[in-house]
Amino acid sequence: MRVVASSGRDDLARVYIVEFENGHRVECAESVQPPLPLEKKWVLLVSTLFGCPVGCSMCDAGTDYHGKLSASEITGQIEMMVRRRFPDMKVPSRQFKIQFARMGEPALNPAVIEVLENLPSKIDAPGLLPSISTIAPRGTDSFFQNLLNVKRKMYHSGSFQLQFSLHTTDSELRRKIIPVSTWSMQEIADFGMSFYSPGDRKITLNFALAKGSPLDPQVLLRHFSPDHFLIKITPLNPTYRAMENGLDSHIDPCSCSETDDLAVAIRKAGYSVLLSIGDREENKIGSNCGQYLKTHLDSSEKLHLGYTYPIHPQMD
Repeated sequence: MRVVASSGRDDLARVYIVEFENGHRVECAESVQPPLPLEKKWVLLVSTLFGCPVGCSMCDAGTDYHGKLSASEITGQIEMMVRRRFPDMKVPSRQFKIQFARMGEPALNPAVIEVLENLPSKIDAPGLLPSISTIAPRGTDSFFQNLLNVKRKMYHSGSFQLQFSLHTTDSELRRKIIPVSTWSMQEIADFGMSFYSPGDRKITLNFALAKGSPLDPQVLLRHFSPDHFLIKITPLNPTYRAMENGLDSHIDPCSCSETDDLAVAIRKAGYSVLLSIGDREENKIGSNCGQYLKTHLDSSEKLHLGYTYPIHPQMD
């Protein structure tokens, strides 16, 4: 594996384009969250597939699917980014989050389980927090059973984060946003209840919410217990896919506040609500969720609100 290009800032976020021996390329990223210093929180995002076969309507990474990464190829991305800052592979960050969410649906690659099993022996990181973000594609029951087993065996008392990406409570619209067969909301709820143990983090239900996409607290309550699930609302980041599909973000990251009417209504229903607004500079870097540098490089029509940082070839 070699780094062929990168974009960003070390004090905020950086995206790496890496190439493997088979000639295929993926992206991985790292970010800090100012004003928190690196010693308090550091986040890595790694790819699990060469492209993605799902094709969500707001995600630029859903193109050119060429198969699954091996466990060593996934781990290689992590080790590259760790060694760049910590050559001794000792990560002092109080929270060291590794998100399997840059490129590819992780539940489609069983090698992710092997990576999770081996991570604690690869990196000295007391703050290690693996994070799986998934659409819960149908036909992946064995992945989730194995995920449950490894979490119970190795990641206790809040040291694992599980997130399901729903994007709307309207099941028909969800099929359009995520154009593959997935678990129903009730199936996600049932698995979540079996996954959760006392002392765990609540399971996250993520809504990258477009204007006109319903997020109904009463629908949530029919399926998901507020004692075990929290609601995360994020902006639609500037991507080519969102532009092509005419999707505008429900949340304006420039003016959003904790008093957003929708967030207030969901809190009144008993849920913890996280309005997850990242640094807008990350949109310019191309490191936010749904962004993918290759799509930008291949596009003749450029976005004005994203991907404006230069992409530097690497000579090493």
